[in-house]
Amino acid sequence: MKIIDISRELFTTPVYPGDPAPSFERLRRIDHGDGCNLSAFYTGSHSATHLDAPLHFVDGGATIDQFPLERFYGLCTVVQAQGIVTGADIDRIAPRCRRMLLLKGNGQAFLSQSAAFALAQEGFTLVGTDAQSVAAYGDETAPHEELLGAGVVLLEGLDLSRVEPGEYTLAAFPLYVKGLEAALTRAVLLVEEERRSLASVLGELAN
Repeated sequence: MKIIDISRELFTTPVYPGDPAPSFERLRRIDHGDGCNLSAFYTGSHSATHLDAPLHFVDGGATIDQFPLERFYGLCTVVQAQGIVTGADIDRIAPRCRRMLLLKGNGQAFLSQSAAFALAQEGFTLVGTDAQSVAAYGDETAPHEELLGAGVVLLEGLDLSRVEPGEYTLAAFPLYVKGLEAALTRAVLLVEEERRSLASVLGELAN
């Protein structure tokens, strides 16, 4: 099994305009004579790689802890995209995609409202992106409302630079935080390595 880390580092990833910048403090340090190292950190819930729950844009919507972990694990499709993705684009690729979709666009691919509507209508359960947001800056509301209103969770701030378009197994589990609209997430893609069948191995041993 090959594991590809598609997460971004918390403290070095640029923040979305207007969001608080993550920071940390060394509370205890062995090199200062303390008995252990101990740190504290502060961050917004939408920093680096994170999952959005409906509450982010839906008043009274589900919080991130209300989703079973099964919603964040399963087969996904990584597709190359650039610019504004439309509903027609989704209609064209949906029949060939798993219900978890990751957009690889070097941070420059965004969903239009029609694309978000099409994804919800097609029964997608998770949509991810290597941009800071699934929607373009200044046009965030409609795409988020379409997807989150339909119960589709959003995985934003991915690093897909080392990933080729194709099919993978996604594991993207959020921090266990109650009552929040989003949570920091460690996301990975799992790739089954080619294995020789048991029959071929036994055949070699018999020779």
